[in-house]
Amino acid sequence: MKDKNQYRQLILFTISTIFVLLQTAVFAWVWYHFYNRPDVMLPFYNRGNYVVIIMYAGMCFLFYKLFGCFRVGYLRIYDTLFTLAAALLCINTFTYFQLCLICRWRFLDHIQPILLMTAADAVLLSIWTAFSRTVYLRLSPPRDLMVVYGEYSPDNLMSKLASRPDKYHVKEAMCYDSDMDLIKDKMLRCGGVVLTDIPSHERNALLKFCFENDIRCYSVPKISDIMIMNAASINLFDTSLLLFRNNGISIGQRFAKRLFDIVVSLIGIVVAAPFMLIIALCVKLYDGGPVFFKQDRLTKDGKVFKIIKFRSMRVQNEKKEYCLTRKNDDRITPVGKILRNIHFDELPQLFNILKGDMSIVGPRPECPNLAEEYCKIVPEFNFRLKVKAGLTGYAQVYGKYNTTPYDKLKLDLTYIKKYSFWLDLKLIFMTFKILFQKENTEGIESWQTTAATKDNLEKLGKQ
Repeated sequence: MKDKNQYRQLILFTISTIFVLLQTAVFAWVWYHFYNRPDVMLPFYNRGNYVVIIMYAGMCFLFYKLFGCFRVGYLRIYDTLFTLAAALLCINTFTYFQLCLICRWRFLDHIQPILLMTAADAVLLSIWTAFSRTVYLRLSPPRDLMVVYGEYSPDNLMSKLASRPDKYHVKEAMCYDSDMDLIKDKMLRCGGVVLTDIPSHERNALLKFCFENDIRCYSVPKISDIMIMNAASINLFDTSLLLFRNNGISIGQRFAKRLFDIVVSLIGIVVAAPFMLIIALCVKLYDGGPVFFKQDRLTKDGKVFKIIKFRSMRVQNEKKEYCLTRKNDDRITPVGKILRNIHFDELPQLFNILKGDMSIVGPRPECPNLAEEYCKIVPEFNFRLKVKAGLTGYAQVYGKYNTTPYDKLKLDLTYIKKYSFWLDLKLIFMTFKILFQKENTEGIESWQTTAATKDNLEKLGKQ
């Protein structure tokens, strides 16, 4: 199995390298035929041409790696196409800006060749995506999995695994308190094992068994697992230590993040001003009610601030006690339904960001009374408040509106522990993808008042 995986990785790496080389060849052709100006390249002779082409190839590898575009089997085909398209736009836009600076062009003077090149790259990109996925699926048929679960039902996780039939097939599920020898025997016959919320002692024993027998193992992380993520290794003596800091992001990162927030929010307000004016008119003309909706929300260290959104619900209902939006919620106006589907109701939050209450990227700002309810179920829920709330974020991109509080906490903690400026940029670009995904705005079920599942409520009832 290990040799097969290496063989597959080698083939996919070769295909990806060929794709980048073909894209570089397209750029080289455009460069020599349209942009190779004698007044620019004369001092460097042909070496300048080689440097420009090599730099372009390097940017392709950098951006495609940054956006995770080469993870062919990991992403759905829609996600693969989107991330490739976003990376391609970044590469060609950055390249054209470089050319404008080098050649002292006005921005639109020589833009047509780069646009045609981008169109050709898009065709190449589509062909590569279809071909690489075909190769991947041929080399990697769906993996038979065994789920080992704990006190709570694994049905939710199993339904998520079933949503990717191209990758996973759940063959069997067993509770950890069954006969351990029988569990291990069945694990040896599966292509992989998924460990859910089982106690640490049993989980460690099964992890070691998987390691010993080269069994692929997936584990649903506990909060403590995420807290030690990216820990620094200390080797001062012959006993290994792991150092994990728990103070959020550093002061230098906070300064850079705040500077980035100010610049982006100012640009965003200027660019979005015409759209916000149109939206304000639509909201006002529909029922004559207020344009904006203001509400208390939580940000860093539990500070309460007034969030600003375009009103998307009927006035009389918005004055009631706060409740998450339900599926097919009749409180939402026709104008509000459109705004919520494309997330344009959140545009006024750019003013919250400029003021400093929020950041461009961070945990979703929760209502105080809702956060209090979640803390009864998940006492660690306020760990999310080590950074400012965000307009977008890790949980917003990889989760949904109705993601459970426990899963939302783990996603936000992952962001805090893995924080980097590049991660912020990646999440910003990935946000454009979720604007067109209906499931990301899907409300809670009719029986729910919060995003807590039945298992969450049962757990609370036992405490």
